[in-house]
This record gives sequence, structure tokens and C-alpha cells, in this order.
Amino acid sequence: MEVRSIYKYARISPFKAREVTREIQGLPVSAALDLLAFTPKKAAFLINKTLKSAIANAENNANLKPDGLVVKEAIVGEGPTFKRIMARARGSASRILKRTSHIRIVLTDEIKVETRETRKAKRKAEQRAEKKKETAAGAATEKSTTEKEKKPRAKKAARKSNK
Repeated sequence: MEVRSIYKYARISPFKAREVTREIQGLPVSAALDLLAFTPKKAAFLINKTLKSAIANAENNANLKPDGLVVKEAIVGEGPTFKRIMARARGSASRILKRTSHIRIVLTDEIKVETRETRKAKRKAEQRAEKKKETAAGAATEKSTTEKEKKPRAKKAARKSNK
């Protein structure tokens, strides 16, 4: 079952918050809370608050135990931007954009735990498979080029013998 929590209009740039949410995706809830507790960023505090809210929703609304929960999604979307003006030289002004974010965290109890190490191993295996395909394709093209080279020579030899 999936449980979610949304923190709207958080006063932080989505770019800065996404940096932290990438780290907790796929982690068990306990590991995600530990990681956020020791991350020295403002975004970590806001995401921690949202994660705790999602855990409370799981316990109270869906009767789930927090031990078996995993962070399925941690998404940061753009909220509205406050536009402010700062005075500059010679009576001109420049615009200041104060960005906001919508932080959405989805927890589930149905997914296997996928850590950073397993994701790295999966990527390496995919890269190895791609290299094997490339080498196999390269060998096939070499064979076809050698066959093409042999055929014209055979034709030339046949023409010489006919003359």
C-alpha cells in the first residue's frame, strides 16, 4: 500500500531540494531518517519534516508499521515564484526571484529495498552488456567487410580468365 505526504510552498529552491531527495529514494524509512538527520542542509530539515508526516500518515491512516516502509518516491516540484525588486545603480532595478517548492514523498511497503550499491551494480552490469553488444556488432561488421573485399577480387580473377 502507498502512503504519501506533500509539503507545499516550501521556501527553498527546487534545485537545492532535489539534491537531497535523490539520496533518500529507494531507502528504508529508518535509513532515510538517519541520512537526513546528518545532512547539513536546509532542504534536509524540510524533507525530514515531510517524511515524518508520511510515516505518521502510514501509521494512523493505513495501519502500517514504519519498520517495513520504503521511500518509493521523493519528488520536488516547482511552486510559485515570488518576484521582488532590488534597487541598483542610477535608479535602475533588478529582479530577485524567490523560488518555492512542493515536496512530495511516497512510502510503500511493497517494494524491495534498493540501495545505492545495488543501483551501482545494476548500472555496471548494463554497461558490460552494452560493451558485449558493441563488440559483437563490431565483429559482425568486420566479417561483412572482409567478404565484400573478397567478392570483387574473385570477379576480377574470373574476368581475367575469360579474356
